[in-house]
Amino acid sequence: MKRRLLLVSNSTLHGSGYLEHCQQQIKDFFGNDVKRVLFVPYALHDRDAYAKTARDKFKSLGYEVDSIHEASDPVEAVRKAESIFIGGGNTFRLLKCLYDNQVVTEIRKRVLEDGVPYMGSSAGTNVSTISINTTNDMPIVYPPTFSAIGLVPFNINPHYLDTDPNSRHMGETREQRITQYLEEPDTPCVLALREGCMLLVEGDKATLLGSTKARLFIREKPTVEYETGSDLSFLLTDRL
Repeated sequence: MKRRLLLVSNSTLHGSGYLEHCQQQIKDFFGNDVKRVLFVPYALHDRDAYAKTARDKFKSLGYEVDSIHEASDPVEAVRKAESIFIGGGNTFRLLKCLYDNQVVTEIRKRVLEDGVPYMGSSAGTNVSTISINTTNDMPIVYPPTFSAIGLVPFNINPHYLDTDPNSRHMGETREQRITQYLEEPDTPCVLALREGCMLLVEGDKATLLGSTKARLFIREKPTVEYETGSDLSFLLTDRL
């Protein structure tokens, strides 16, 4: 499989600017061969402003950005793209727009068969997985299905927050919500990416990058913590 993925938990880390915390990983990922990035701003309402934000950042890194919402034919834009970046925002809105514009299958084909580099952040990371069932977002719109692009055979929870033992909030923790999801039959494991965390996938190899640990949730098994640099390739081949 030719896939190359950079799946980032969050676009903005406290104390830094847009994609600043992962800009070195972005440059390493796209390298010198990629000149243009197809940006997908469907997760936010103001696509023009979002595209400008992405365009300005990527230009500072040496890449030109084409935004899919400016293309007359979104499917053709994906077919011609030399790399793809799907940004964060509302995951339900994003997935609905991907289906509305009929690009889900085409993105999957370009990435898995043609080896086009795919970067996602937050919602863009959610839609790269089996489904968006483990997003943190409100369902402000209703996509035709929760099934996502399926570039990896598991789910991800970006922006994972650990339980604060000093908090007086009595609502469900993120840990409890993911555990509830795994109580349902035939659900895949969930890789919880904390802020500052990202997963690099190259073919059948997966490596944890960034400045924070990740936490893996598997049905009826204790959760496991993984340090930066950990080899998580087993997630791509094993049914957990």
